[in-house]
Amino acid sequence: MARIDVVMPQMGESIAEGTLSKWLKKVGDTVKRDEPLFEISTDKVDAEIPAPAAGVLAEIVVTEGQTVAVQTVVARLESDVNAKVAAPSAPAKVPAGAGASSGTAQPAPAAVNASAASEGPPAASAQGNGNGTRSNGASHGAPGSLEERLRTKSSPLVRRIAAEHGVEISSLHGSGIAGRVTKRDLMQFLDSGGASRAGAARMPASPSHLPLPEPWPGDRVETMTKMRSLIADHMVASRHTSAHVSNFFEVDFTRVARIRAKHRAEFERATGEKLTYLPFIIKAVTEALKAYPVVNAAVRGNQIIFRKPINIGIAVALDWGLIVPVIKNAENLSLTGLTRSLNDLANRARAKKLDPREVQDGTFTITNPGVFGSLVGTPIINQPQVAILCIGAIEKRPKVIIGADGEDTIAIRTCAYLSLSFDHRIVDGADADRFMAFVKRHIENASETVL
Repeated sequence: MARIDVVMPQMGESIAEGTLSKWLKKVGDTVKRDEPLFEISTDKVDAEIPAPAAGVLAEIVVTEGQTVAVQTVVARLESDVNAKVAAPSAPAKVPAGAGASSGTAQPAPAAVNASAASEGPPAASAQGNGNGTRSNGASHGAPGSLEERLRTKSSPLVRRIAAEHGVEISSLHGSGIAGRVTKRDLMQFLDSGGASRAGAARMPASPSHLPLPEPWPGDRVETMTKMRSLIADHMVASRHTSAHVSNFFEVDFTRVARIRAKHRAEFERATGEKLTYLPFIIKAVTEALKAYPVVNAAVRGNQIIFRKPINIGIAVALDWGLIVPVIKNAENLSLTGLTRSLNDLANRARAKKLDPREVQDGTFTITNPGVFGSLVGTPIINQPQVAILCIGAIEKRPKVIIGADGEDTIAIRTCAYLSLSFDHRIVDGADADRFMAFVKRHIENASETVL
């Protein structure tokens, strides 16, 4: 008989916390090893977390809706199926924004034993009053000390918000593990007027400073889910970060439509996958990114990082939000490989079966609202990338073309509008237009070879 701690897993190198959104088992239930035990939400992914061992769910420590640091014990399993279960304990007293150690990324399954934490400094109990006020200086530790490095290693979102408001993170006392400053700490500090004292008066006004709307009689009010709240934060941060510009190209998909019609049955028999338009577009994009590497880049201060791999993120609409799984090293995949990766990632995203590593390290993103009938869009860039491609509805349209004898004639063609939102800080309009012209040519002259 053994008692096994189930902890909040670290879902990526930069992830310090997660929200336990739903328990899939109740106290007293028998659980098989690797059977889904609970669902979590982070700023990277919504996922089902499997049980680390077989047994009985003896105790639930963290209740639904709580946000806790990675490696926090969320439940306990009893390996002896005949063992008695403990009475439900009180919800864990963990600050909603608690941080964690900055260890290396851990696999998705819930870890066993909190003591077996990831590399990095050992977890400590939450400290501070959580109000984001300035500390007394002595508790800061010497500049460059381990304590200071722990406190200032906040999440990318916290650092971005702090930069926007001119707040020095090292001047705050956080409520997270080892005194890390969490988003809640920072927002409380800003709401208390600390931003003006920190010199944020010179920063542009944020929409968060506008008057809050009040509900009217008959209105329905819902609290944002963790995923929706994080999407909102990321979208606003991206608009503040990148100089967004968009261009628009009409692309003729008639040749691709004919290739699909000709090879669809053979392709499905050989691969078990449906042949859609999207893999042709991804293939064209990967070739264009090779030709124009500045579109496959990232901005780091006054430096440009030209990414070597081409990792294509594909936006997948979910009933509860949006997620962007990533096809890694897409430049090395054939049309068949792209189709298989695309369908696999999309299906597992909708089933909450993605590994957190599968939504990380994208270098370029494609979104496809055309499946819902949208003709054109201007999407927000997925940070820290510098461009995102939007696919409009692919439909038949009357077009003027040049006939065999050089005369103008009207024909029915299968077309769509593609748009590119790009970061004008490093991507010039000419390069963006050349990139899109390359994509257009590649699609309109697609190869007959699909297998």
